Amino acid sequence: MAEAFISGLLKTDEYLPASLRASDTKEERLAYLREKYGIITVSDNEELVETSDVVILAVKPQNVREVLLHLKDKFTKGQLVISIVAGFSIDSLYQYIPKSVSVIRAMPNTPCLIRKGVSALAFSANITEEQKNLALNIMGSVGAVHILPEKLMNAVTGLSGSGPAYIFLVIEALCDAGVRAGLPREISLDLAVQTVMGAAAMVNSTKTHPAILKDKVITPAGTTIAALHVLERAGVRVAFMDAIMAAAERSQELGSEEGGKK
Repeated sequence: MAEAFISGLLKTDEYLPASLRASDTKEERLAYLREKYGIITVSDNEELVETSDVVILAVKPQNVREVLLHLKDKFTKGQLVISIVAGFSIDSLYQYIPKSVSVIRAMPNTPCLIRKGVSALAFSANITEEQKNLALNIMGSVGAVHILPEKLMNAVTGLSGSGPAYIFLVIEALCDAGVRAGLPREISLDLAVQTVMGAAAMVNSTKTHPAILKDKVITPAGTTIAALHVLERAGVRVAFMDAIMAAAERSQELGSEEGGKK
Protein backbone atom coordinates (compact mmCIF):
# COMPACT_ATOMS: atom_id res chain seq x y z
CA MET A 1 0.00 0.00 0.00
CA ALA A 2 2.88 2.39 0.72
CA GLU A 3 3.91 2.13 -2.93
CA ALA A 4 0.46 3.40 -3.94
CA PHE A 5 1.14 6.66 -2.11
CA ILE A 6 4.59 6.99 -3.69
CA SER A 7 3.10 6.49 -7.14
CA GLY A 8 0.11 8.75 -6.49
CA LEU A 9 2.12 11.63 -5.01
CA LEU A 10 4.62 11.60 -7.85
CA LYS A 11 1.77 11.88 -10.36
CA THR A 12 0.80 15.22 -8.86
CA ASP A 13 2.63 18.50 -9.49
CA GLU A 14 3.49 19.00 -5.83
CA TYR A 15 6.01 16.27 -5.04
CA LEU A 16 9.36 15.39 -6.57
CA PRO A 17 11.18 12.05 -6.10
CA ALA A 18 13.83 13.75 -3.94
CA SER A 19 11.14 14.79 -1.44
CA LEU A 20 10.06 11.22 -0.71
CA ARG A 21 11.88 8.63 1.40
CA ALA A 22 11.09 4.97 1.99
CA SER A 23 12.43 2.46 4.46
CA ASP A 24 12.27 -1.33 4.26
CA THR A 25 14.09 -4.30 5.71
CA LYS A 26 14.63 -5.84 2.28
CA GLU A 27 17.30 -4.29 0.08
CA GLU A 28 15.77 -5.75 -3.08
CA ARG A 29 12.55 -3.91 -2.29
CA LEU A 30 14.41 -0.64 -1.78
CA ALA A 31 16.32 -1.16 -5.03
CA TYR A 32 13.02 -1.66 -6.84
CA LEU A 33 11.59 1.57 -5.41
CA ARG A 34 14.72 3.54 -6.31
CA GLU A 35 14.75 2.22 -9.85
CA LYS A 36 11.04 2.66 -10.53
CA TYR A 37 10.38 5.99 -8.79
CA GLY A 38 13.78 7.61 -8.23
CA ILE A 39 13.02 8.26 -4.56
CA ILE A 40 15.47 8.20 -1.65
CA THR A 41 15.56 4.91 0.24
CA VAL A 42 17.04 4.03 3.62
CA SER A 43 17.31 0.83 5.61
CA ASP A 44 17.29 2.66 8.94
CA ASN A 45 13.89 3.70 10.32
CA GLU A 46 15.53 6.13 12.73
CA GLU A 47 17.08 8.05 9.84
CA LEU A 48 13.76 8.17 8.04
CA VAL A 49 11.89 9.53 11.08
CA GLU A 50 14.58 12.10 11.84
CA THR A 51 14.54 13.47 8.28
CA SER A 52 10.78 13.48 7.59
CA ASP A 53 7.97 15.93 8.36
CA VAL A 54 5.33 13.30 7.62
CA VAL A 55 5.77 9.60 8.38
CA ILE A 56 3.40 7.07 6.79
CA LEU A 57 3.30 3.92 8.91
CA ALA A 58 2.53 1.03 6.57
CA VAL A 59 3.30 -2.18 8.45
CA LYS A 60 1.32 -5.19 9.65
CA PRO A 61 -0.39 -4.83 13.05
CA GLN A 62 1.84 -7.48 14.59
CA ASN A 63 4.94 -5.49 13.58
CA VAL A 64 3.94 -2.07 14.95
CA ARG A 65 5.47 -2.60 18.38
CA GLU A 66 8.73 -3.90 16.91
CA VAL A 67 9.00 -1.00 14.48
CA LEU A 68 8.06 1.85 16.81
CA LEU A 69 9.48 0.73 20.14
CA HIS A 70 12.97 2.10 19.47
CA LEU A 71 11.76 5.20 17.59
CA LYS A 72 9.91 7.06 20.35
CA ASP A 73 12.84 9.38 21.08
CA LYS A 74 13.35 10.09 17.37
CA PHE A 75 10.01 11.79 16.77
CA THR A 76 9.84 15.54 17.28
CA LYS A 77 7.07 17.97 18.17
CA GLY A 78 5.01 18.99 15.16
CA GLN A 79 5.65 15.84 13.13
CA LEU A 80 2.71 14.05 11.56
CA VAL A 81 2.27 10.28 11.56
CA ILE A 82 -0.28 8.77 9.17
CA SER A 83 -0.97 5.16 10.13
CA ILE A 84 -2.60 2.76 7.68
CA VAL A 85 -2.27 -0.16 10.10
CA ALA A 86 -5.53 -2.14 10.25
CA GLY A 87 -7.27 -2.06 13.61
CA PHE A 88 -4.60 -0.03 15.39
CA SER A 89 -6.17 2.86 17.29
CA ILE A 90 -4.68 6.30 17.81
CA ASP A 91 -4.45 5.65 21.56
CA SER A 92 -2.56 2.42 20.87
CA LEU A 93 -0.09 4.27 18.67
CA TYR A 94 0.53 6.77 21.44
CA GLN A 95 2.03 3.94 23.46
CA TYR A 96 5.02 4.27 21.14
CA ILE A 97 4.79 7.85 19.82
CA PRO A 98 5.16 11.05 21.90
CA LYS A 99 1.89 12.89 22.55
CA SER A 100 3.47 15.99 20.97
CA VAL A 101 3.28 14.24 17.58
CA SER A 102 0.02 14.43 15.61
CA VAL A 103 -1.47 11.13 14.46
CA ILE A 104 -3.94 10.30 11.71
CA ARG A 105 -5.48 6.87 11.49
CA ALA A 106 -6.22 6.08 7.86
CA MET A 107 -7.78 3.17 6.02
CA PRO A 108 -7.19 3.18 2.25
CA ASN A 109 -7.77 0.28 -0.15
CA THR A 110 -5.80 -1.35 -2.95
CA PRO A 111 -7.35 0.58 -5.89
CA CYS A 112 -5.19 3.42 -4.56
CA LEU A 113 -2.51 1.73 -6.67
CA ILE A 114 -4.27 3.09 -9.76
CA ARG A 115 -5.49 6.30 -8.05
CA LYS A 116 -9.05 4.94 -7.89
CA GLY A 117 -9.09 4.15 -4.18
CA VAL A 118 -11.08 5.45 -1.27
CA SER A 119 -9.76 6.26 2.20
CA ALA A 120 -11.18 7.24 5.56
CA LEU A 121 -9.29 9.42 8.05
CA ALA A 122 -9.60 9.95 11.80
CA PHE A 123 -7.58 12.67 13.55
CA SER A 124 -5.88 12.88 16.92
CA ALA A 125 -7.02 15.73 19.16
CA ASN A 126 -3.85 17.78 18.60
CA ILE A 127 -4.07 17.86 14.79
CA THR A 128 -3.68 21.27 13.15
CA GLU A 129 -5.60 22.58 10.16
CA GLU A 130 -2.38 22.62 8.17
CA GLN A 131 -1.79 18.95 8.97
CA LYS A 132 -5.38 18.08 8.06
CA ASN A 133 -4.98 19.76 4.69
CA LEU A 134 -1.66 18.06 4.12
CA ALA A 135 -3.17 14.65 4.89
CA LEU A 136 -6.12 15.33 2.60
CA ASN A 137 -3.66 16.27 -0.14
CA ILE A 138 -1.64 13.07 0.35
CA MET A 139 -4.60 10.72 0.58
CA GLY A 140 -6.46 12.58 -2.13
CA SER A 141 -3.60 11.90 -4.54
CA VAL A 142 -4.69 8.25 -4.70
CA GLY A 143 -8.48 8.49 -4.50
CA ALA A 144 -11.51 9.80 -2.65
CA VAL A 145 -11.25 10.72 1.05
CA HIS A 146 -13.76 10.75 3.91
CA ILE A 147 -13.23 12.17 7.41
CA LEU A 148 -14.91 10.06 10.10
CA PRO A 149 -14.91 9.54 13.87
CA GLU A 150 -12.35 6.92 14.84
CA LYS A 151 -15.04 4.63 16.25
CA LEU A 152 -16.14 3.94 12.65
CA MET A 153 -12.72 2.96 11.31
CA ASN A 154 -13.16 -0.77 11.88
CA ALA A 155 -16.40 -0.62 9.90
CA VAL A 156 -14.50 1.16 7.11
CA THR A 157 -11.90 -1.62 7.19
CA GLY A 158 -14.63 -4.23 6.78
CA LEU A 159 -16.40 -2.42 3.96
CA SER A 160 -13.95 -0.54 1.75
CA GLY A 161 -10.61 -1.65 3.17
CA SER A 162 -11.27 -5.32 2.44
CA GLY A 163 -13.97 -4.55 -0.11
CA PRO A 164 -11.91 -4.92 -3.29
CA ALA A 165 -11.41 -8.62 -2.48
CA TYR A 166 -15.17 -9.12 -2.35
CA ILE A 167 -15.61 -7.43 -5.72
CA PHE A 168 -12.77 -9.44 -7.26
CA LEU A 169 -14.59 -12.57 -6.08
CA VAL A 170 -17.81 -11.34 -7.68
CA ILE A 171 -16.04 -10.59 -10.97
CA GLU A 172 -14.38 -14.00 -10.92
CA ALA A 173 -17.74 -15.71 -10.29
CA LEU A 174 -19.46 -13.74 -13.07
CA CYS A 175 -16.67 -14.64 -15.46
CA ASP A 176 -16.78 -18.34 -14.57
CA ALA A 177 -20.56 -18.34 -14.97
CA GLY A 178 -20.21 -16.85 -18.43
CA VAL A 179 -17.71 -19.53 -19.38
CA ARG A 180 -20.07 -22.19 -18.06
CA ALA A 181 -22.81 -20.70 -20.24
CA GLY A 182 -20.56 -20.99 -23.29
CA LEU A 183 -18.67 -17.69 -23.56
CA PRO A 184 -14.93 -17.57 -24.30
CA ARG A 185 -13.10 -16.68 -21.07
CA GLU A 186 -11.54 -13.47 -22.40
CA ILE A 187 -14.90 -12.12 -23.53
CA SER A 188 -16.62 -13.34 -20.37
CA LEU A 189 -14.09 -11.54 -18.17
CA ASP A 190 -14.49 -8.29 -20.11
CA LEU A 191 -18.27 -8.50 -19.90
CA ALA A 192 -18.04 -9.08 -16.15
CA VAL A 193 -15.56 -6.24 -15.56
CA GLN A 194 -17.46 -3.73 -17.69
CA THR A 195 -20.75 -4.69 -16.04
CA VAL A 196 -19.36 -4.09 -12.54
CA MET A 197 -17.69 -0.83 -13.60
CA GLY A 198 -20.80 0.39 -15.40
CA ALA A 199 -23.15 -0.46 -12.55
CA ALA A 200 -20.91 1.32 -10.03
CA ALA A 201 -20.63 4.34 -12.33
CA MET A 202 -24.44 4.51 -12.64
CA VAL A 203 -24.88 4.57 -8.86
CA ASN A 204 -22.18 7.21 -8.53
CA SER A 205 -23.29 9.47 -11.35
CA THR A 206 -27.05 9.30 -10.85
CA LYS A 207 -26.91 9.35 -7.02
CA THR A 208 -29.81 6.89 -7.18
CA HIS A 209 -30.22 4.15 -4.58
CA PRO A 210 -28.98 0.83 -6.01
CA ALA A 211 -32.28 -0.86 -5.14
CA ILE A 212 -34.09 1.52 -7.49
CA LEU A 213 -31.58 0.94 -10.28
CA LYS A 214 -31.86 -2.81 -9.72
CA ASP A 215 -35.64 -2.66 -10.08
CA LYS A 216 -35.29 -0.82 -13.38
CA VAL A 217 -33.48 -3.86 -14.82
CA ILE A 218 -36.22 -6.27 -13.77
CA THR A 219 -39.19 -7.18 -15.97
CA PRO A 220 -42.10 -9.38 -14.84
CA ALA A 221 -41.33 -13.09 -15.27
CA GLY A 222 -38.05 -12.13 -16.94
CA THR A 223 -34.47 -13.38 -16.77
CA THR A 224 -33.25 -10.88 -14.16
CA ILE A 225 -35.88 -11.66 -11.54
CA ALA A 226 -35.24 -15.36 -12.06
CA ALA A 227 -31.54 -14.80 -11.34
CA LEU A 228 -32.18 -12.53 -8.36
CA HIS A 229 -34.54 -15.11 -6.89
CA VAL A 230 -31.71 -17.65 -6.93
CA LEU A 231 -29.30 -15.17 -5.31
CA GLU A 232 -31.77 -14.23 -2.58
CA ARG A 233 -32.60 -17.88 -1.90
CA ALA A 234 -28.86 -18.57 -1.57
CA GLY A 235 -28.55 -15.79 1.00
CA VAL A 236 -26.02 -13.74 -0.98
CA ARG A 237 -27.16 -10.43 0.52
CA VAL A 238 -26.83 -11.71 4.10
CA ALA A 239 -23.51 -13.40 3.26
CA PHE A 240 -22.05 -10.06 2.18
CA MET A 241 -23.33 -8.35 5.32
CA ASP A 242 -21.93 -11.11 7.53
CA ALA A 243 -18.59 -11.02 5.70
CA ILE A 244 -18.21 -7.27 6.22
CA MET A 245 -19.11 -7.59 9.90
CA ALA A 246 -16.55 -10.41 10.27
CA ALA A 247 -13.83 -8.24 8.74
CA ALA A 248 -14.78 -5.28 10.96
CA GLU A 249 -14.71 -7.48 14.06
CA ARG A 250 -11.36 -8.94 13.07
CA SER A 251 -9.99 -5.43 12.64
CA GLN A 252 -11.12 -4.68 16.18
CA GLU A 253 -9.46 -7.87 17.41
CA LEU A 254 -6.17 -7.07 15.70
CA GLY A 255 -6.05 -3.69 17.37
CA SER A 256 -6.90 -5.18 20.76
CA GLU A 257 -4.34 -7.97 20.44
CA GLU A 258 -1.44 -5.76 19.38
CA GLY A 259 -2.46 -2.51 21.02
CA GLY A 260 -2.66 -4.18 24.39
CA LYS A 261 0.97 -5.29 24.34
CA LYS A 262 3.46 -3.27 26.31
